[in-house]
Amino acid sequence: MSDNILLQDYTGPYGGVPAFDKMKVDQIESAVIEGMAQGLKDIEAIANNPEAPTFKNTIEAMERAGSSLDNVFTYYGIFSSNLSSPEFREVQGKLAPKLSEYSSKINQNKALFNRIKAVYDASQTTPLEADQQRVVALIYKRFEMNGAELDDAKKKRYAQINKELSTLYNKFGDNVLHDEENYITYLTKDQLGGLSDGFIKSAAKIASDNGKEGLYAITNTRSSMDPFLTYSTERELRKQVWTNYYSRGDNGDQYDNKTLIADILKLRRERVKLLGYNNYAEWRLQDRMAKTPENAMGLMEAVWPAAIARVKEEVADMQEVADAAGDTIEIAAWDYRFYAEKVRQKKYDLDSDEVKQYLQLDKLTQALFYTAGRLFNYKFTPVKEGKVPVFHEDVKVWEVTDKDTNKHIGLWYLDPFARPGKRSGAWATTYRSHTTFDGPKTVLASNNSNFVKAAPGEAVLISWDDAETFFHEFGHALHFFSSNVKYPTLNGGVRDYTEFQSQLLERWLSTDEVINQFLVHNKTGQPIPASLVAKIKKASTFNQGFGTTEYLASALMDMKLHLANPENINIETFERETLAALKMPKELPMRHRTPHFGHVFSGEGYATAYYGYMWADVLTSDASEAFKDAPGGFYDKALSDKLVKYLFAPRNSMDPAEAYRKFRGRDAKIEALMRDRGFPVTTKN
Repeated sequence: MSDNILLQDYTGPYGGVPAFDKMKVDQIESAVIEGMAQGLKDIEAIANNPEAPTFKNTIEAMERAGSSLDNVFTYYGIFSSNLSSPEFREVQGKLAPKLSEYSSKINQNKALFNRIKAVYDASQTTPLEADQQRVVALIYKRFEMNGAELDDAKKKRYAQINKELSTLYNKFGDNVLHDEENYITYLTKDQLGGLSDGFIKSAAKIASDNGKEGLYAITNTRSSMDPFLTYSTERELRKQVWTNYYSRGDNGDQYDNKTLIADILKLRRERVKLLGYNNYAEWRLQDRMAKTPENAMGLMEAVWPAAIARVKEEVADMQEVADAAGDTIEIAAWDYRFYAEKVRQKKYDLDSDEVKQYLQLDKLTQALFYTAGRLFNYKFTPVKEGKVPVFHEDVKVWEVTDKDTNKHIGLWYLDPFARPGKRSGAWATTYRSHTTFDGPKTVLASNNSNFVKAAPGEAVLISWDDAETFFHEFGHALHFFSSNVKYPTLNGGVRDYTEFQSQLLERWLSTDEVINQFLVHNKTGQPIPASLVAKIKKASTFNQGFGTTEYLASALMDMKLHLANPENINIETFERETLAALKMPKELPMRHRTPHFGHVFSGEGYATAYYGYMWADVLTSDASEAFKDAPGGFYDKALSDKLVKYLFAPRNSMDPAEAYRKFRGRDAKIEALMRDRGFPVTTKN
């Protein structure tokens, strides 16, 4: 057994937990190298097994291979996403090409693939049990898509491309993080117009933590930028904060990402051409719900005209408010949030800051638990401090059990606050997934956010949008906890489907049960008034032009970049011309401009797959209508049981389209999405 703690099996309570209190950056490199050596040894043993290939000696053995490296990646992921530092980034840069080589050695192992193919071919004539059949098909497809059938020369080039890409992805992410950490706007006392007390206190604390006592810091992250642009009355400062945020990776210096992106696109195209595909999108989408780039584009193009038409209406409303106030301006991108808020107050008499007073992070956490209890029958109990190691004092841990049987399901870790070295946004991840093929393994899942810490003694108040995101990411965690699969591979997901479960969970935030119990005023403790709830619900389609357009512009850009010929591509020109051709409204930007589009260029998870959020949203809107129509509404017992049984528990052990049909009795329809967003429904139901 290795003496490196990062390689060792988890020990301690709850079936073992990661040793977050003992991990150090200087252990990472040797742990990864040793883990890879062990992983390759496992693979060689399978590939060179003299016995005839069977499901047990080939596929099951592969599901076990490299398990110590899986443990290392838990720690690696924490250092990468939650606790990044210059020291870690240096190690990550060194390891990226080695990890790429490791994957290539497995994916291109001819003897291994021949055994997988033999098991796959046999299963086509003599089918295995359904879940085993699915594992074999998924593994076979993964190897085929990663070049297992190429000749030696092509295999060599394929591996080389992956290695080059891994370095570029790393560099891309580091550049964005650099610009997030280094473009901070400091305000003086006379520049705080419009900002709330809570925001001001928090900005003062961040400034003093950075050695700028007496000033107020607006950091270059969405959680700081968004409220500032919504409330600040200082237009020039709004422009500065907006420009800093949307110029990440695009400042014409050594951290500029535009050339990197062009290189990434060229390498991706070259790689899939080796496999006989015309473009990256065609290769990527074959095992997704959309199947082809045309299907994905078809959905986006069906929604786009309604979205930009709505933006036109929203801008007209905002211009009217600006003119009436005597503001002699033409609405620009850094004005959108500010005047949208004024329109919200005028049209719906709804003040976001008033709503925020009822959205306390602690209470919303209890609301998550309530929802999980009603739908999944889960109970969340805080784990005593010190019983389970954590990697930062802000992280809290809960035990998840079945409410009726008290059966242990797993642990839920929450890392809620922004800090230097933590990547922006919100995400969910697992430190251990559920499987049963080697005895039941319980789930260790985490949610990670970037809420701005309140001043001592104050409640952490968040926006309605952030509360929806909190529910969304918890949806991913529930998806992890509810897994009933036997084999690790079946815990994977189909990207344009796995966002559906989490998007659906957002809908429970606005149910009466959650609103009436958990939305109480942070000072008075009074429940949220029914009149304010009515306004929130009435305003639910407000600003959908902005929300849909900024997202869709990024999703369309992702797809179009990968369908274009990358040979002499100029990223700046391509972005500008594509947006012009789409008739992108000048008053708002893409949610993620190309130079900082980390979903797509700091790895491959969302490359040509950012459309997946909208694909999943069609399912979400359609499934929501099923709950609306159910006798017990969103807490209908029979429908909740079907939800867990068909849409959460199977993970990837069942084809997503088939799983959805089992839940709904038919395929999802786009009309539900259009109704949800308040867009005109032109097709017949």
